[in-house]
Amino acid sequence: MITQPKGPQPTDEPLSLTSAGSGPTVLRITLGGQLRQLRQRQNITREAAGEAIRGSHAKISRLERGQVGFKERDILDLLTLYQVTDPDQREALVALARKANEPGWWHRYNDLLPSWFETYLGLEQAARVIRNYENQFIPGLLQTADYARAVTLLGHANEPAPEIERRTELRMQRQQILTSDGPPTLWAVIDEAALRRAIGGADVMRDQIEHLIAATELPNVTVQVLPNAVGGHAAAGGPFSLLRFPDTDLPDIVYLEQLTSALYLDKRQDIEQYLKVIDVLSVQAATPDKSIDLLRAIHAEL
Repeated sequence: MITQPKGPQPTDEPLSLTSAGSGPTVLRITLGGQLRQLRQRQNITREAAGEAIRGSHAKISRLERGQVGFKERDILDLLTLYQVTDPDQREALVALARKANEPGWWHRYNDLLPSWFETYLGLEQAARVIRNYENQFIPGLLQTADYARAVTLLGHANEPAPEIERRTELRMQRQQILTSDGPPTLWAVIDEAALRRAIGGADVMRDQIEHLIAATELPNVTVQVLPNAVGGHAAAGGPFSLLRFPDTDLPDIVYLEQLTSALYLDKRQDIEQYLKVIDVLSVQAATPDKSIDLLRAIHAEL
């Protein structure tokens, strides 16, 4: 589960809003980490902090993990408890709380999105590096609209057509980060089985593979194909994404999506294990150039 961000102890300098991330999820995690550090610096327990805001230690834990929004009154009371008296620093933290409470662009789709996936969208939007492994589907950031629609229908076949289109539209909008100013680096390892699984039919798959080849022309996108010939491989546990952020207060996070929920891991031992796995996969997979050759060969067979 998401735990508190790791980072340097706070100073008396006001927090820079520009360095705190670019989405509400990351802003909440950043502010939560700052509050945790301030509390620990004063040797105040979560129980005592909870009493100061008419809450519990569990509420403080959720605030410090960035799992919930912030009430301005709670922030001010906590800063007083933590002996933060500098007006500039107090205002900077309160302003950060206000920004953290602003909805992301995906808010208009919140009737379609489970809360656990809203969290991922916020993290994805703020990531500097996204590394993932997929064994069943093309990564969401690299899907065509037709492929995304076909994938959506697998889990929402009984939904009306307008809802399917909104879900597809959401996925297409997510992809805009790859061509935005200062885009993240995307490094995707895709199992050959996912490329040969005829989602939506042959025509959809041909267009999808063409789209993958075109995506590799972006300087920030790398695609590697993990051939079936490799046999067993390091990612025996299934697909995952590993996100790294430009803000040093934020830990790397591993995202594991399940059927009705998701796990977010940021413990050091978990991160190190998944880093080893993705590194091994990158060696086992075809090189980027040979992967393009494989994509073209699979395309020719369709």
